[in-house]
Amino acid sequence: MVKLRTGLRPELIAENLGRIRAEIEAALGSRASAVDVLAATKYIPAEELPVLAQAGIRLVGENRAQDLQAKVAAHGELFQWDFIGQLQSRRVRLIVPHVRLIHSVASDSALTELQRHRELARPGLEILVQVNIAGEPGKAGVAPEQLDAFIERSPLPVAGLMTMPPLTERREDSRRWFAALRELAGARGLTQLSMGTSQDYLVAAQEGATIVRIGTTLYDPPT
Repeated sequence: MVKLRTGLRPELIAENLGRIRAEIEAALGSRASAVDVLAATKYIPAEELPVLAQAGIRLVGENRAQDLQAKVAAHGELFQWDFIGQLQSRRVRLIVPHVRLIHSVASDSALTELQRHRELARPGLEILVQVNIAGEPGKAGVAPEQLDAFIERSPLPVAGLMTMPPLTERREDSRRWFAALRELAGARGLTQLSMGTSQDYLVAAQEGATIVRIGTTLYDPPT
């Protein structure tokens, strides 16, 4: 079981954030400004969030609806908020008032609840469709061949796509899946691509990510 992260140091997070951005800039040049670094806060207690703000973090992503509510209530003004966890239909009403993007829309039941609770949504709320890009059995996500019909059924604007590629020890092994997601988005005129985590954010950025979701690489000393 992963423990909550306490005792965070703003200077370390700022250093890590600067290194991540420098790596992306070295790889992308002027295109680096199109990539947002999102801090994943699943294991960050609410009382530690001001440390992230001190370090220069402006965009955060939460995984659990009830944690999102509590953290926004405590420090909502410090950040832009996204929801990046598995989207449970019964929790949609708790999420939509607080976030600018939901990264993980992947079921018709979620679409139904988004429609039902549209009046609660934060103005300008958009969604990303989670795509099971590798066709992994049992994994959440819309199949690529079902994507167009799913987008048509969405009651909220679809800004782009999100994926989590198959687990691998080599970050280069994810490149093909990131490229495939980019092609799906480009063919549909979608501009946002949420892909890449601490393990493979640089490959994701090279393949067109506009949001990379970073956790341990922001909070731990470099190895």
